Amino acid sequence: MCVSLVDIKKIQKQLELYKVDGWLLYEFHGSNPLALEIMKVPKAMLMTRRCFYWIPVEGSPIKIVHKIESHNLDHLPGEKKLYSTWKEMHQFLEEILQEKEKVAMEFSPKQAIPTVSLIDGGLVDLIRGYGPKVVSSAPFLQAFTCVWTDEQYAMHKEAAMVLENAANDVWALIKKSLDQGELIDEYQVQQFILKEFEKNGCETEGKPICAVNKNGADPHYCPTEGRSTAIHRGDFILIDLWCKKKKEGAVFADITRLGVASKEPTKRQQEIFQLVRAAQKGGTDLIIERYEKGKEIKGAEVDAKVRSIIEKGGYGEYFTHRTGHNIHTENHGPGANLDSLETDDSRPLIPRTCFSIEPGIYLPGEFGVRLEYDVYIHEGGEVEVTLPPQEAIVTLG
Repeated sequence: MCVSLVDIKKIQKQLELYKVDGWLLYEFHGSNPLALEIMKVPKAMLMTRRCFYWIPVEGSPIKIVHKIESHNLDHLPGEKKLYSTWKEMHQFLEEILQEKEKVAMEFSPKQAIPTVSLIDGGLVDLIRGYGPKVVSSAPFLQAFTCVWTDEQYAMHKEAAMVLENAANDVWALIKKSLDQGELIDEYQVQQFILKEFEKNGCETEGKPICAVNKNGADPHYCPTEGRSTAIHRGDFILIDLWCKKKKEGAVFADITRLGVASKEPTKRQQEIFQLVRAAQKGGTDLIIERYEKGKEIKGAEVDAKVRSIIEKGGYGEYFTHRTGHNIHTENHGPGANLDSLETDDSRPLIPRTCFSIEPGIYLPGEFGVRLEYDVYIHEGGEVEVTLPPQEAIVTLG
């Protein structure tokens, strides 16, 4: 996105909506990537000194930058104040903030949302010392950090099809290997998926997961060349794969699929699969229902709904992670997560954002069941599951 596209008026409308006097963006040595994104600072720019960008609810912004990096925020509108000493920096901050009541920063009370909790306690103390209350920018931050363009949505759909095709090809590969009596293991499956990504112009973060039997009971198990289990007849197989197109501004797609190397799953495998699928659908239906009624839905509410279904099924203690995460240019994006467990994510799920819904049940020493698809909320409120859900365990018998 071009640096000239920083929309001050749009930001000020959000500040007015949330009754905040202004937004104080702070950056030092890459400590606040959210501020860097908001300010559209070029990645190649050297940022070795503290800088601030004050966006008031009304009026023109103010830049506070060090004299040896005086041009760093020149692409942004507003008056520029140059400092050399820490006393000068403090003086400028005091002049701006001394009569303000509420100042937004990348701060989260009691670290409720760690992905937004980027400002250190010492700086919060400093700002409070000038009089204002420091409040979180979390409620409106999403509108400027994880809303997709039409082009990004299209790239997500392309990446999603690469994942779907790769998953189908994995099942065919495993079945062929077993039918022909050839050795195949988790690591080979992982490498096969990576080659499919490369072949289709995609890239990933980390490496895809192939987990057999008890390995699937570890949610973040990942095979390596030196730690990989062979796949045999009767094995239960979980694959988790995510990628994005190798294009500027591309966003991720992320899925998890399940298969069994036999003619049919066991009764226990089928029972747990159906429970996890019901929980996944229950969370999705809640989002659809709220949007159809024109009501807000928070990430934590969806997690609570999904979790309640699994708890009623008797497996609550085996669902050990949040229900889902925001998806953007990084697979785990900066927006609202579906989480009331690891954090209390009170941020709303807003239009033009995407997130995963991926409940799981993990039985130590046996197997794990996780189902994952991505959900995109369109501008008009339509809630789209961007790939068809898995309705049955794939059988490879």
